[in-house]
Amino acid sequence: MRAWLMGLVLFASGAPAMAADPGPQPPQLTLERVFASPDLAGAQPRAMKLSPDGKWLTVLRNREEERDRFDLWAMDTASGEWRMLVDSRKIGSGAELSEAEKMQRERARIGGIRGIVSYDWSPDARSILVPLDGELYLADLEGNVRKLPGNSRDALNPEVGPGGRYASFVRGQNLVLVDLAGGGERVLTQDGGGTVHWGEAEFVAQEEMDRFDGYWWAPGDTRIAVQRFDEAPVGIVSRAAIGAEGTRVYDQRYPKAGTPNVRNELWIMRPDGSGKVKADLGTETDIYLARVQWAWGGKALLVQRQSRDQKTLDLLSIDPDSGRSTLLFTEKSGERSWVNLSNALTPTRDGGLIWWSERDGHGHLYRWKAGKWTQLTKGDWEVFQLVRLDEDKGRLYFAGNRDGVLERHLYLLDLAHGNRITRLTDAGWWNMATMDTRATRAIVTRSNPGQPPQTYLADADGKRVAWINQNAVADPAHPYHPYLAAHRERSFGTIKAADGTELQWEMITPPLEPGKRYPVFFQHYGGPHAQQVSRQWGGALQQYLVARGYIWFQLDNRGSANRGKAFEDHIYRAMGGVEVADQLAGAAYLKSLDFVDPDRVATYGWSYGGYMTLKMLEAAPGTFAAGVAGAPVSKWELYDTHYTERYMGDPREVPEAYAKADTVGDALKIADPLLIIHGMADDNVVLEHSTVMLAKLQQGAVPFETMLYPGQTHRVGGPGVSVHLWKTILGFLDRSLEK
Repeated sequence: MRAWLMGLVLFASGAPAMAADPGPQPPQLTLERVFASPDLAGAQPRAMKLSPDGKWLTVLRNREEERDRFDLWAMDTASGEWRMLVDSRKIGSGAELSEAEKMQRERARIGGIRGIVSYDWSPDARSILVPLDGELYLADLEGNVRKLPGNSRDALNPEVGPGGRYASFVRGQNLVLVDLAGGGERVLTQDGGGTVHWGEAEFVAQEEMDRFDGYWWAPGDTRIAVQRFDEAPVGIVSRAAIGAEGTRVYDQRYPKAGTPNVRNELWIMRPDGSGKVKADLGTETDIYLARVQWAWGGKALLVQRQSRDQKTLDLLSIDPDSGRSTLLFTEKSGERSWVNLSNALTPTRDGGLIWWSERDGHGHLYRWKAGKWTQLTKGDWEVFQLVRLDEDKGRLYFAGNRDGVLERHLYLLDLAHGNRITRLTDAGWWNMATMDTRATRAIVTRSNPGQPPQTYLADADGKRVAWINQNAVADPAHPYHPYLAAHRERSFGTIKAADGTELQWEMITPPLEPGKRYPVFFQHYGGPHAQQVSRQWGGALQQYLVARGYIWFQLDNRGSANRGKAFEDHIYRAMGGVEVADQLAGAAYLKSLDFVDPDRVATYGWSYGGYMTLKMLEAAPGTFAAGVAGAPVSKWELYDTHYTERYMGDPREVPEAYAKADTVGDALKIADPLLIIHGMADDNVVLEHSTVMLAKLQQGAVPFETMLYPGQTHRVGGPGVSVHLWKTILGFLDRSLEK
């Protein structure tokens, strides 16, 4: 009707019936393009390292036509010339990985990556050890690749010893050494098998403690420390990895909160197997082996021993000849708190060390020497990472948020000039950095809301000397460049929690029309040890949601990370309480905005965020038009010991805290549309979390929707699957938010 009327007006006016040329229109994002290759974020190299001699920079680079497959590349740091060292398609067999390696990758959050996922330089910088499709290869800088001598099939945790003589790996739950000069193989441990593992990190160490190592070489290949654990005491969860055309049942040892952990031992031996001694870890056996590393020169083995309740962390010095231990010092938490772990411990030549601690309420660096402490950094901000110590020049490099909680920067602490701190990276960015062992150069990866990650090589003063991956979206060749015209900027702000605490939020809106109200895609995580709101690249999916007409919103509640210990401690024995209240405050703020449709605010979260979706729908029916819970925790008694007991305590001692925190008890209060999603082979938040909730809702005749993904783990995604997942979510929201 409208077109006919327009034609009539044009004819009557005598004007020529010609439409104005709108010019070329920018392409529209689709879900298929968001998850297709090449990655819209551009090339995303991984595992960047400088060779021991500093002449080469190596990276794992993903293919343009296959975004999840990585090959090994090297750049000559003198000429800037790149070359491929290992082509994963030509060398790899495509063989299926062992279940142990699949699960290790899941815990490292690289389960969706194919091709080469890690590598290790030899100390002489002449070769690189490369695991690929369950085999081990040695590659040189001329592109020659050969299999490691002997049987390395299904090898786990491969590395080259610091002296360069040996390659080591775990096979059949025993530690194996290969002499790289003679090719001979030696199995250092004999009783691995069944429930006994040598040279591996146990489940909770990998999943919750950021420790994936199970053995540690001393300098010069003189000794090797090896973890031995027996998981016989750990309860069995029969995990059904339900696939599309079959089901495999794994009897997985999974330490649920309040149940026994593995029995840990630590042994020290020489590479020929002689001189074997057991490290004295104390009389209390129900402890965590948190961190292990050698002191300067290999004179002692430093062990961080964490108590089961995670309120104390002891640093032990182990004599490698006798195994005797000496307690150097202890970190203790407050009464309603816990001790967080870090990777910052750095031994010094004088027998001291650099240490990270939250003892003053914020994460800062300290020097310890002969029982005396010196605080090196201080203030209402956090140190995230000790990047490198240069003892010769009295310089210490660290990453932190000294310039604001929304940014992360590389800093130089000048120990020789009154601990003066200098920021080495540009303002307005979120930075990550590594440095070579001599602290001469840094590899810096940065992003901001308008620029996907880019990486450069910098000198010791932070000056960029070369791009490793410029990845500039302004370049017309960049995959995201065609969508720049429609890219919506992110805004930041704060609201007040009930106790007056300032909470950070971020938002992306479509172009706002006067008088129009928009639906909200309210994303959340909410759990501890994580920060969501920051000045970094958010990805094309957020832009796609905004292009569909949603306002995208996210908020960091009390209990999340990088705001100080008091901010995090709010959730102590109170999960599902203060975080829910803060996220609901975020919903109330949204509904106060004149461009938000208060009846079309939908909430979405995964893992802890899925748990939060359930808790929010239970706590405040009618607040949200719909909720999506992906891989949600439903009962904390079903989750693992190290994570859960850190925040909630032992369920045998505080059952009332667990009862209040679970989602099942109040499940029948859910009155809003709900979609529950779960991977059917999830070994982290096992499928039982969702089946318990599904049964409760069904018994109470509460309507809901569900989508289960055969063969998928805690990460649901991959070719085709990612598109299906998000079409399922958005189809549900379209139905639920329809007015």
